[in-house]
Amino acid sequence: MDNTNRFDLMIDSLAELAEEDRVHRTPPTSNQPALKSTLANLGSLPGEALFLGIAEDGLPVLLNLYDPIPGPILIIGDQGCGKTSLLQMIASAAEYLHTPAKLQYGVITPHLNEWDHLQNSEINAGIYSVNDKATPELLQSLVTWAHNNKGDQQSILLLIDNLEDVIKISDQAEQNLRFLLLRGPSRRVWPIITLNASHSKELNDWMEFFHTRFFGHIQGSDEAQLATGVSNASLQSLTSGSQFSMREGDKWLKFRVPSQD
Repeated sequence: MDNTNRFDLMIDSLAELAEEDRVHRTPPTSNQPALKSTLANLGSLPGEALFLGIAEDGLPVLLNLYDPIPGPILIIGDQGCGKTSLLQMIASAAEYLHTPAKLQYGVITPHLNEWDHLQNSEINAGIYSVNDKATPELLQSLVTWAHNNKGDQQSILLLIDNLEDVIKISDQAEQNLRFLLLRGPSRRVWPIITLNASHSKELNDWMEFFHTRFFGHIQGSDEAQLATGVSNASLQSLTSGSQFSMREGDKWLKFRVPSQD
């Protein structure tokens, strides 16, 4: 049995448990360029590329799913800066660009209704509430999958909306998440996780797991310094809901998030 089938079997039994909590909601509209047309204009992208946004020069911001060096990704910013929208756009772009045999994603969120428009995605391996009894099992199944992965071409995205909620689930869930943050990318399990900047001080130890960070609008200078590690970070000018920034050495790369179709 290949790794794709192993993962499918592990999440099949969890999907029904999450289904009863799902409530229909129409995704919000946006004035940003639509994702589908943005990807079409970019033309063919490498098969190992995960689309993350569009830089100011019009070039795509990509993650190489076969290169573990960037490690897990932290999306940090003020409440309402667009962290969830960025997670959802990443999931939607992955659906356009990848097949289930190459890429799947699982979601842990405190608000299941915000993800309803992605329930029918072919590469969606499950969307789970932080309070669902199946959520710790999802984390355990990903750890098991990572241990068994011997270099197959498939990758798994673990999209977590709000780090603080997940680490409170249980000691075992916390231990499994730590493993996935440390070892996941080298086994092609990619945690991409949001954090409210107001909680950065209390979760500073967890932030050390993330060498790659995407910053949304952060109004407070102290919180911006905690998030970025530099005293001159200016994140107040970023447009909430659509614009993020990341550090590349001493430089800052701003990028925008296309709207979901």
